[in-house]
Amino acid sequence: MVGMASEAEHAPGADAPGTQRVYLVIMDDTEEAARALRFAARRAVRTGGTVHILALVPRQEFVVFGSIQATIEAEARERAEELARTAAGSLASESGLEPAVAVRTGSGPQVVREYLGEHPEVSALVLGAAADSNPGPLVTHFTSHLGQLPCVLMIVPGGIDERGIDSFS
Repeated sequence: MVGMASEAEHAPGADAPGTQRVYLVIMDDTEEAARALRFAARRAVRTGGTVHILALVPRQEFVVFGSIQATIEAEARERAEELARTAAGSLASESGLEPAVAVRTGSGPQVVREYLGEHPEVSALVLGAAADSNPGPLVTHFTSHLGQLPCVLMIVPGGIDERGIDSFS
C-alpha cells in the first residue's frame, strides 16, 4: 500500500540496523504456552530474531509455618525452572535458537511488566489463548491494557494446530 511503512520500520527492537527482534513467551505447562513458543520460534527463525522464555512462579498463599511455605515455594520454582529448561532445550533442538531463560516469582502481569521494563529489546509479547470462552488471565489482562505495553502483543489462537501455526508464522 502506498504510504504504509514496512513491519520492520515500526517494530520495537527493530529500529536500528542489525538489531534482532526478540519474542517474549510466558512459559507454563499449558498447550497455550506450547503454541505460543512454537509461533515465536518460527517467527524468530524467519525474521533473524531470538526468543526469551519467562517462567512464572506464583506467590504462594501464606502458610502459618514458614518452613512449609519455603518448601512449597522452592518446589514451585524447581518445577518452573525445569519447565523452562525443557522448553529451551526443545527450542534449541528444533530450531537452532538458544533462548534467554528467566524464572521469576510473583503476580503474572506484574512480573511480565517488570521483565519488559528491564528488557527494552523485546519486540513482541507472544501469548497463547485458550480454546474455550476464557482466553486466559494473561491474555485477558494484556488485551485490556494494550496501550500501556512497550511492545507488540501477539496472540496465538487456541483453536489452531501446529500446521496452522507453521503456515502463518
